[in-house]
Amino acid sequence: MSVFDRDETDGFARGDRALIVFPDFGRDENRDSEARLAEAAGLAEAIGIEVVEKRAVKMRQTRPATLFGKGQVERLATDTRLAEADLAIIDAALTPVQQKDLETELKVKVIDRTGLILEIFGERAATAEGRLQVELAHLDYQAGRLVRSWTHLERQRGGFGFLGGPGETQIESDRRQIRDRMAKLRRELEQVRRTRSLHRARRQKAPWPVVALVGYTNAGKSTLFNKMTGGDVMAADLLFATLDPTMREITLPGLDKAILSDTVGFVSDLPTQLVAAFRATLEEVNAADLIVHVRDISHGDSDAQCADVDIVLKEIGASDGEGSAPLIEAWNKIDALDEAAREQLCNAAERRDDVVAVSALTGDGIEDLRLLIAEQLDRGSIVHEVQLKLADGENMAWLYRNGSVLDQKVDGDLMHVSVKLSAIDWDRFQDRLTAA
Repeated sequence: MSVFDRDETDGFARGDRALIVFPDFGRDENRDSEARLAEAAGLAEAIGIEVVEKRAVKMRQTRPATLFGKGQVERLATDTRLAEADLAIIDAALTPVQQKDLETELKVKVIDRTGLILEIFGERAATAEGRLQVELAHLDYQAGRLVRSWTHLERQRGGFGFLGGPGETQIESDRRQIRDRMAKLRRELEQVRRTRSLHRARRQKAPWPVVALVGYTNAGKSTLFNKMTGGDVMAADLLFATLDPTMREITLPGLDKAILSDTVGFVSDLPTQLVAAFRATLEEVNAADLIVHVRDISHGDSDAQCADVDIVLKEIGASDGEGSAPLIEAWNKIDALDEAAREQLCNAAERRDDVVAVSALTGDGIEDLRLLIAEQLDRGSIVHEVQLKLADGENMAWLYRNGSVLDQKVDGDLMHVSVKLSAIDWDRFQDRLTAA
């Protein structure tokens, strides 16, 4: 059942009208309040909410009960009434008490940024694994918010009921049910993690490196993925269009093949519950041989979005750590820039050896990106002397496919081979020999 297929006691439906409020503490120098409000509106529209009013509220301090000061709450109550809003979305993290007290004062349903993002994930998760991860994140969030009822665990929904509930129930009973269900979900996700580890180990023994696309939500990762693989992953001008990771083979200059992985998009203030719940999926990024950070370079907050992605990569251990995969950037959506801005940006990209300017929509720069990926995967290649039996045609063929064979000499029933291999492929070759 979708979150929009509700009973009479639920307080939310597609098309409901919302007032969006951003408490502006002036802390983010790279992103202004208008940009933050626009992003929050995009999040709301992603699940069918009609945004009728957006307002940034300058904040000097927070109030424990309502977050905002008394006069600010009165103004928001007036704005909500005049806009005929059914819902107030606070673009910040609210405590359970603040959420409850704001609902009392504004006389409409109130959700915070975490609840909104979790609702989107609840609707979008398509695979069994994705739904397990989202449900765990939801329960972790909901466990501290039993100041109101929550939807029964047995009820199947697309979303998870932050925007509605059936009325007061036995809170302690609910808490016990939540704890039990979370323990069961963690066990199931641990099994998913182990299965992924086995699959990953098999891939690492295979002759193909893995390239992971990461980036801010709606940066164009799925469009780029489709362009490079000829695939048909959902690609839309929609926040969090992709939740479940997808992998496809791609061809690269000088390489037999590689595996390209499309991953969930990041966002500023990504709920910690989601980072924890999606850790099994995000481990695919950790296991990649190369990370391609896809940036919407036409966006006014591109630098701030880049910083947000870097924070999440560090949080999951995919950057700045010993053994971390190298990272390059694909500056996407150059087609959205005017000619002068596009020329300036392309010149800036050319001055760096870890950046390519591309348009996933038109295909501009895609071949340059393939070349850079191949160069990065080949970086650190050195010549190795390998000794194989003449009958070992399988490993000999592997060396020809994945390296550059410089010389080979026959000595009795042995073949002495001089071959240039990247560090990644040399490790894979050693794994092949060990497993033989």
